[in-house]
Parts: sequence; structure tokens; C-alpha cells
Amino acid sequence: MFSRLRRRGALVALLFAFALVAAACADDEPASTTTEPLPTTMAPTTTAAPAPTTTAAPAPTTTLPPPPEGREIKACQVSDTGGIDDKSFNETAWQGMLRAEAELEGVTEVKFLESQSAADFRPNIDSFIGEGCDVIVTVGFLLADDTAAAATENPDQPFAIIDFPAVALDPAPPGNVRGINFNTDEAAFLAGYLAAGASQTGTVGTFGGINIPPVTIFMDGFVRGVEHYNSVNGTSVSVLGWDPETQEGLFTGNFESTEDGFAFGQNLLDEGADIILPVAGPVGLGTAQAVEEAGNAWIVGVDSDWTESTPQFGPEGSDIILTSIRKRMDNAVFNTVNNILVLGSLGNEYFGSLGNDGVGLGAINGAIPQELIDEVEALRADIIAGVVSVTPPAEEG
Repeated sequence: MFSRLRRRGALVALLFAFALVAAACADDEPASTTTEPLPTTMAPTTTAAPAPTTTAAPAPTTTLPPPPEGREIKACQVSDTGGIDDKSFNETAWQGMLRAEAELEGVTEVKFLESQSAADFRPNIDSFIGEGCDVIVTVGFLLADDTAAAATENPDQPFAIIDFPAVALDPAPPGNVRGINFNTDEAAFLAGYLAAGASQTGTVGTFGGINIPPVTIFMDGFVRGVEHYNSVNGTSVSVLGWDPETQEGLFTGNFESTEDGFAFGQNLLDEGADIILPVAGPVGLGTAQAVEEAGNAWIVGVDSDWTESTPQFGPEGSDIILTSIRKRMDNAVFNTVNNILVLGSLGNEYFGSLGNDGVGLGAINGAIPQELIDEVEALRADIIAGVVSVTPPAEEG
């Protein structure tokens, strides 16, 4: 069925890109883990399809020794907007906290505070400082200013922030913040390649929640993965919604509205896209509804494996999930809590990649031909080996 028809501003973005390079070159941390309209006859799945396959590696196991006898800690998380049960980044990070509580003797309590808006970020952080949390994890790029200010004012309080390099925080904290970051474009590149090979219309689409680096890195990788597929196979699959060169595209402006997700998804479907990547947290659930109603398209999940976090859209439901771009925030949060428990310190700046299983693909839809899955697996190996780059070479001069 799936034969190929056609084969905060510029400164913050610059700091983010610089930090990616600098952190990637750092020594391994001692406390890390080994971690035209859509055809009406096309359907995204088939009842005879085999079970979904996955390229995701098993969760890494810790190499740290047991904690000092009698040591007990409390770990706390401040969410971004979207809620702790957003089926995306907040919830994935929280799973790391829950795992720490369940598996690490000495983690006596884990807590979260939800942020309904940006106005809640600093009060939630201050509340946890007042409670004496041994580590406070803030979830998301948008919490950078408040995390930096709180860390500077409370130099003895350990923090970790997801999706922002500590070296780029302003004001620079006094060494009490761990940045937890991810080379998500590597996994998104694989998803783009897969989407290009699976598309029946020769058009795929993407949109974001807010135009910030942790969002656009997904979109960059996805588009370049499609371009790589075209280069290898002599096809001309196009991508709606994002241009990596101009850094312009479609954004809902929020991470909460499923209505926006439905509308953006429907617009992309109307323009001919049959595979959509929404990088917008729970907004993407609205897009999944639009794809489900269309009945002849697929969605690419983000952050978690959507076949697990949104089973209604997976093999046991409508089966509209092509794959998911996994961002193992759960493992990184678990590691950070373990570092505090055992070492009494945060550990080095962390970057998740394909090579350390910090990012990857979730389950791949069972209707996808094995030949295409094998190509994706080979591409994954080539990216890890440095044979294929997910970013274009820097321009000289």
C-alpha cells in the first residue's frame, strides 16, 4: 500500500546554538546514565498490518553507587503551562520524578506545581524554595528567566532546567543550575525521512506552539529529514509550515488550545498534507482529532511515545500515529535526582542525543514496509557515526 509515489530573540537563539556545541564537547558526566486533495481510497492503516515496531532503545540503567546511609531528599518540579498531564513534556518529565520515588531509596517525596500562566513561574519556584526541596526542576525554555533569577538569589539551592543551557542563563547562576537539553533534531530527522517515504500525497506538514528553539529544533530536523529522503531517492516531497532557512512558519502561539491544534491540523490537511508533526504539547491532541476525522492521514507525536501516552490514537484505537519523536526527559530528570541523592550535586550539563539514547523514535506504525524501517535504522546509525549530518554546513565568510 505504501509504495512511494514521489520519491526571546536572536541573541537567545544564538546563545542556545553556542551552548549546544560547547556542551556537546564537554566530558561525560560521572553521574550520567548509560543512557492536490487527499486520495479518498487511501487509509493510514490496514487490518492485516503487523504489530508496530520501534527504534527506541531500552531505558538506561544507573551506574551510581547506593546513596549514603540515611540520606533522604525531596525532589520538586515546576511545570510549564499545559498541565502535568499534558501527554507531552511536562508529563514526561514528571515520569522521571515518579520513577525516582519508586526506585531510589532515599527519595522520600516528589512534588509538582502546575503553572497556569507565566505569572505562576516565579511564585511556584519560590514556594518550593520555602519548602526546602533538595532539587527543583523547571520544565521548559520559558522558565529560564525566573529560574536564573531564583538561582542567583539562592546560590545554595540546586536547580535543573529542561530545554535551556545553564551557560546561557542571564543572570549567570553561581553553578547551582544543571541544563538538561536534547539534540531533538537528530530524532526529528529520522521522522522526516520516514514521513517522506510514507506520504501518499507527496506533502507533509508541521507547526509549532511558540517560536522558541526547543520547538523549532524539532521542525528543523523534520524538514531536513524530508530533504534528505528527496536527495537519496530523487523525490520531491514538500513540507508545509516551516522553513529552516528563514526560521519562519506556523505557530499557534500557545501550548494549551486543542481547538487551535484542530484548526491548524485541518488547514494543513486541506492543503494536501497527509502527515502532520505538531510541536505544541497538548495542542497536538487537537491535531490528532482532525487527522482521525480525516481518516486518510497520520500524525507524528512529540516528546513521549504517543502509542503509550495517547493509546486512543495508537494501534488499539484509530491507529493514526506514524511514529513519535521521543525526548527522554524522564531519564534525564531521574538521573538528576539520583545525582543529588548519591553525590550531593547536580552533575554536568546534559545533552540527550541518538548516541546516548536521550532522543529517538517511538513505535513505528505496523503498516510501514520493513524496507523503509530498515532505511531509517541505517540512517540512525549513520547519524550517530557522523556519516550523515542533521544540520547544513556553516557558510564560510
